[in-house]
Amino acid sequence: MTKAVLSIDFTRDFVASDGKLTAGRPAQAISEAMATVSQKAWEAGGYVFFMIDEHLEGDTHHPESQLFPPHNIRGTEGRFLYGPSKEFFEEHRESDRVFWMDKHYYSAFAGTMLDIYLRERKVDTLVLTGVLTDICVLHTAIDAYQKGYKIEIVTDAVASITDEQHQFALEHMKNVLGAQLLSSAELEF
Repeated sequence: MTKAVLSIDFTRDFVASDGKLTAGRPAQAISEAMATVSQKAWEAGGYVFFMIDEHLEGDTHHPESQLFPPHNIRGTEGRFLYGPSKEFFEEHRESDRVFWMDKHYYSAFAGTMLDIYLRERKVDTLVLTGVLTDICVLHTAIDAYQKGYKIEIVTDAVASITDEQHQFALEHMKNVLGAQLLSSAELEF
């Protein structure tokens, strides 16, 4: 079994108190667990993919422009990684096991080379972390399921704006997608 961590959208706009579309404290509370998961993968010789939302200034054609305020705009600080994840990425960014991929839709698979990169590396299990549990993490998990990947959700390394949305998404991923829910302490590589 070969695992890869997907660190989804852990940026200033989604996490920082002054972020454009922030989950605030629930997202800030998972900062250490996010870094722990990436470090565990690194130490085990695994892969870490930073899947980061990117939008264009003034793009009124993107479907999200009708649903959310502008966020994660190309070239802005809102796209900077937040907390210890930023330090992890900066330390390992030159490695052939750490990747940054821009994504333009909820799912990390939509319009990206992620599936190709994973299959080239013979990855069969995805460890999902990041925000928001009920949007980008959930949509990524659905696509992963449909592509035949095993899914592990690190419960203390995902967050949403409300606990109700968070719990709904966790239960959905467990009961409908067969995802394994585990803590960062329980996670093994």
